[in-house]
Formats: sequence, C-alpha cells, structure tokens
Amino acid sequence: MSAWTIPVDAAASARRVLLVYRHSPGLLAASLLVPVAMVGVFGYVFGSAMNVPGGGGYREFLMPGLFALVALNALMPAMVGAARDAGRGVTDRLRSMSVSRFGLLAGQALADLLVAAVVLVPTALVGLAAGWRVRDGLGPALGAFGLLLLFRFACSWVGLALGLVVGKEETAGQLGVLTIPFGMLTSAFVPTGGMPGWLAALAEWNPVSAVVESCRHLFGNPSAPGGAWPAQHPVAASLGWSALLLALAVPLAVRAFARAGR
Repeated sequence: MSAWTIPVDAAASARRVLLVYRHSPGLLAASLLVPVAMVGVFGYVFGSAMNVPGGGGYREFLMPGLFALVALNALMPAMVGAARDAGRGVTDRLRSMSVSRFGLLAGQALADLLVAAVVLVPTALVGLAAGWRVRDGLGPALGAFGLLLLFRFACSWVGLALGLVVGKEETAGQLGVLTIPFGMLTSAFVPTGGMPGWLAALAEWNPVSAVVESCRHLFGNPSAPGGAWPAQHPVAASLGWSALLLALAVPLAVRAFARAGR
C-alpha cells in the first residue's frame, strides 16, 4: 500500500460520514440547535444572576466557553460511531480491504471538523445577536477559531480511539455522558476564583479551560483567569494539550482499528 492512497481513502471515509448527515437532517439540526439553545439558556436565564470579575457583560464572558464546548462535543459522536461500526462488523469489513487504516480514521475526523465549522457559524451569529463582540480584530479572532477547530480535531481522534477500544455502542453511549461533567468542570460558565482550591486547580488544568481562556484572550472578551500555568498561558496550553491528545489518540486509534474484532 503506497502513501498516495491515504488522501483517497480519507476522502472516501469523510464522504461516508457526511452522507450520514445528508440522509439524517435531524442529526444536523440537533448539532446546530443545541449550541444556539445554550446561548439562550445560559446567556439570558443564568446570565442575569452572574457578575463577571473586572466588569464586562456575562454573555461576552460566556460565548468563548460555549465555543469550546462545541469543540469538546466531538468526543461523544466519534466514540459512539466508532463503537457502532466495530460492533456491527463494519470495521472488520474495512480492515479486510486494501486501504489505509490511518486514512479511513483521518477521513472521519476531517468530516467531523467540517461539521464543527458549520455549527460554529450559527453559534457565533446568535452570540453576536445576544451582545457578544470580537474586540481585538479579525486576525486574533481567526486564531481563536483555528484553536477551536484544532481542539475539536484532537477530541474527535480521542473519541475514535475510545470507541474502537470499547467496541460496544451501548457502553460508548454511557461513557459519552461523562463528557458533560468534564465540560462543566471548567472556566466556561463561571470564574474558577469562586471554587474551592482543589476544584479550581482541576478546572484550571482541564484542557477545555485552556481553550476557553485562549478564546477570551484572542477575542478580547472579559476574562478571569486563575493562577495555574495553563490559565496564565492559555494559548500555549491549548496548543500543548491538543498536540498531546493527538500524539496519544492517533496511534491508539490506528492500533485499535487494526485489532478490532480479534
């Protein structure tokens, strides 16, 4: 198998994933509506009771957190999808073909990246309508969205690896629920300064918090960073966490794909 087959196999795999969205409009609608609904619920219902340290509107403080949760949400569908394919024998049939295992998995991750880019657009538009603003110019804002997509790509690979290791759709669905507390134990919704010391440390070393604080910094939105290193150097921490997740998840996913069904 030559290296030139990797992009071909990746394109075919990405097309397969995107066809699922094409033939399941409800799935795409849910992907679009959930972040939009969260802007309304957290921005208006909870936002009226929130004060941002140092001043600034709560919805401007909130939006980077919601963007980061969109990136984190790659974990569950990737995990469940990979486990479903493994459990139904799809992975075994793909393994029997002369295709690049890395290319097939990369195609799924890239298709998810495209879906995430689409989902971020209405989320940002609703945020703008709710009062969120980009304060520091187009360049830093594009950098923030680039970090979000990089983190989404890394989370997608983590989900693929976990789904292939688990191999059962039901188990993967139950594990996917754990992404909810993982997303809540961050600086996405409230500053970490009001948390107990041990809880604040966990939140500030959470990769999601680094992405949140990076976006706040690059968008020029209100921020209340904690004292941990990732909170003080969020962009470097976001890049580091994404690189680490990819370094661990990519080889694990490829190895698990090769061993699926054995």
